[in-house]
Amino acid sequence: MDSKLTLKLNENVIERAKKYASNKNISLSRLIENYLDSLTREQNDEFEISPFVRSISTGKSIPIDTDYKKLRQDYTEYLDKKYQ
Repeated sequence: MDSKLTLKLNENVIERAKKYASNKNISLSRLIENYLDSLTREQNDEFEISPFVRSISTGKSIPIDTDYKKLRQDYTEYLDKKYQ
């Protein structure tokens, strides 16, 4: 069952979201519903989520001093161990 929800958001954010939704051929309501669903759905913690993906889902930014080469190396080593 769908219910109505009223939100107060910055006009610029709304306009960008409308444009994004339009480009993806999805309604703004469905876009927001999918996002909220992904945030609140029970998560399976069997795998580690990368800092970049975590920053997208939480809205928190990645620290500027992040060593991406080290992250890539760590992830490569993890995959090597996983698939041996």
